[in-house]
This record gives sequence, C-alpha cells and structure tokens, in this order.
Amino acid sequence: LVSAQDHKAVGEGDTGPNTGGMGAYTPAPVVDADMQEVIMRDIINPTVAGMKAEGVPFQGVLFAGLMIQDGRPRLLEYNVRFGDPECQTLMMRLESDLLELLLAAAESRLADLEPLQWSDDTAMLVVYATKGYPGSYPKGSVIRGVDEANAQPNTVVFHAGTDRNDAGELIATGGRVLGITSRAANVKEAAAASYAALDMIDWSEGFCRRDIGWRAIARED
Repeated sequence: LVSAQDHKAVGEGDTGPNTGGMGAYTPAPVVDADMQEVIMRDIINPTVAGMKAEGVPFQGVLFAGLMIQDGRPRLLEYNVRFGDPECQTLMMRLESDLLELLLAAAESRLADLEPLQWSDDTAMLVVYATKGYPGSYPKGSVIRGVDEANAQPNTVVFHAGTDRNDAGELIATGGRVLGITSRAANVKEAAAASYAALDMIDWSEGFCRRDIGWRAIARED
C-alpha cells in the first residue's frame, strides 16, 4: 500500500490529549521512495520473515504505526487491520479493485496480482467529533447537511458514530462521528475541499481541528 499521515492530538498544533485520530492525509511527504525502502528493509520485511520462520505466516492487513525522527523510522505498533482514519484516505486514492486485493490476500496469491494503481492526487480526511471527546461526551445530538456535504465533487463523508432517532433524524452516537474526506491535486486543495464540505454540515455539538495537514501544507508553500 502507500503511506498516510494522521493527527493523534485533539488540539490544533498537535496539542492536548491523544485520540484515535482527528484527521489524516495521503501521501505522507516524509515517506519518500528512499524512506519507504528503509521501512520495508528494516521493519516490515523482517517482521513478516520472522512470523514465517516461527510457523505462523501472516495473511491479512498489517498496519505499521511509525514515527520518523532524525531521518529514521521507528516502529510504535502493529495493527492487524486498516488504520482509522488513514484507511479512508487510502481508499479515496486506490484505483485497483479492493475486493480482488483482499481476496488475493486471503487466498495467498498476492504475487499474481498486477501492481496496485493509485491516483496521484492527495486525499485528506477531517474528523468531526462530539464536543468533549476524547473525554466524556453527550449522545443523541442531531446532525443535518450531511447529504449536501457528501454531494461535493471528489468528497465522501464516512460515518463512524451515527444512527437514526425515532424521527428518522441523523444523530451522533460516538466520539469520532464523521470523516469528511476529499481528493484533490495537492494537500492544500484537498484540505480546502474537506473543510468546505464540513462547513455545510449543521451540528451544534460537533468540533474539528482546523489545521489537518498543516506541516505538509507548509512544505508546499
């Protein structure tokens, strides 16, 4: 797969307590071709080889959480699933058939697939969360305008913590509730599109970080 960068801290400027992720974008500029080669050589390939050597070869999604410091990648954790919210941004760029990819992994025939095709665009997701998250937060507040946001070009509003009340209204039932995701030519345009769609949503109990992708945008500027 390709790289993605998330934002764990709840506050702008990467301040405050950590969360499950307040936003993400792909590709991550810090993971260039040279860095990807180092990550595969020093972290991923030895892990996969080690599991095979112990008689438990891995099949599935192996998600590596990394920190890049002083030009060196450091492994924080593995998850055996796609990351959230990184996965949503990856799916916005993936042009190959996801179902075929997953089936091939399950059937041990990934080597038979053609190389995955990816859009050259940048994709960005901004999390719309319930006020109070990652601490305690109320449930049941009504959310309006999601259909309008979801109708914007190259934009998908992913649901993470929503339901319908007895009146059929969309309501918030979790901490991280919506992931407003847009694809554009660069990170600055993707951010502008995501926030423009988010601002179409009427939700008095929601909040978001307004600086997702700020380091990558500064690099572009």
